[in-house]
Amino acid sequence: QVQLVESGGGLVQTGGSLRLSCAASGRTFSPYTMAWFRQAPGKEREFVAAISWSGSRTYGADSVKGRFTISRDGAKNTVYLQMNSLKPEDTAVYYCAAGVNRGSGTNVYDYWGQGTQVTVSS
Repeated sequence: QVQLVESGGGLVQTGGSLRLSCAASGRTFSPYTMAWFRQAPGKEREFVAAISWSGSRTYGADSVKGRFTISRDGAKNTVYLQMNSLKPEDTAVYYCAAGVNRGSGTNVYDYWGQGTQVTVSS
């Protein structure tokens, strides 16, 4: 089992920045691809970004490329999502996920955090 705990969400104005953190505990952290998803009210959960177990490869949704950056610190068992130039449409609950496979579908990931709210005001 892997436990994931997100933090860092909050309220920010358009154009502002936030950094989300996801702390992992339990089973070995290293072999897992880590990802961020988000879910806005009334919408399906959507892929935001992912990072390979080594940290050498990252993947991002087109909607966040150039604005969001995913990274991980193996020593701290933590993955981050740096979000810049935030827009009102980025408002959602952001979830951290871990899985042995890689992909943008929610069914790829085995473990999920409880989510952290990000609200971007216009």
